Amino acid sequence: MIRHLVAAAILLAGPGTPSSGQQPLARRVLRVCADPNNLPFSNRARQGFENRIVDLVARELGARVEYTWWAQRRGFVRNTLRARRCDLIAGVPTSFELVLATRPYYRSSYVFVQRRDAPVRVRSFDDSVLRRLRIGVQLVGDDGADTPPAHALANRGIHDVVGYTLYGDYRLPAPPSRIVTAVARGEVDVAVAWGPLAGYFARRASVPLTITPVSPQIDVPFLPLVFDVSMGVRRDDPGLKQALDEILVRRRSAIDAILQEYGVPRVGRR
Repeated sequence: MIRHLVAAAILLAGPGTPSSGQQPLARRVLRVCADPNNLPFSNRARQGFENRIVDLVARELGARVEYTWWAQRRGFVRNTLRARRCDLIAGVPTSFELVLATRPYYRSSYVFVQRRDAPVRVRSFDDSVLRRLRIGVQLVGDDGADTPPAHALANRGIHDVVGYTLYGDYRLPAPPSRIVTAVARGEVDVAVAWGPLAGYFARRASVPLTITPVSPQIDVPFLPLVFDVSMGVRRDDPGLKQALDEILVRRRSAIDAILQEYGVPRVGRR
């Protein structure tokens, strides 16, 4: 997933490589660009749910999958899809302008992560108890840029939070999982994390954890905390988009089952 939908424009934008010429739809190889160390979305061992969904799509296309591995940091799209190193990115915000997005195949939101034995359950950014808790939030990169939950808290005068970078230590497996581990260890009382990441690692925590979709889903004046997720292809490849759209409709049940297996929280309609 594009670093958990948090700041796709910040992380992925950059001068694009102009594209020309439409690729033929018939293809024996589905070339995919993905992060090699970004569970639950993808990794080099192809253990993520995006890897699983890509395999499903490739079977429907009668193609085999080839990966180009690239860390999802600043310039990811520019250096992969738009540089024609691949034809598909498995997870992008549906509104992401750097790609031609398919129909969304799931919708998720940020969630509150707490220990199951927490004395009070947080359900909204407006819950007064947040002012008395130690809160963990995700930040973009090493520059501490704010993510939507950090903005939502700041809008309410809550600035004393513990930041966890979306990147983490890339030498370790699944580095962004540290924010969920922090809740299990009691380093923070509650964390606000992107739902698919939180749902996957909460199931694997050392103590029972709960996840609760945040409220409101769209904060004022317009701060989305829920996002539709699509696949992304180059803008000069509408044939592939159409084929993917048909597969996403036809194999919806199988895709939903994969998302359920990985603990991806889904909200509303796709």
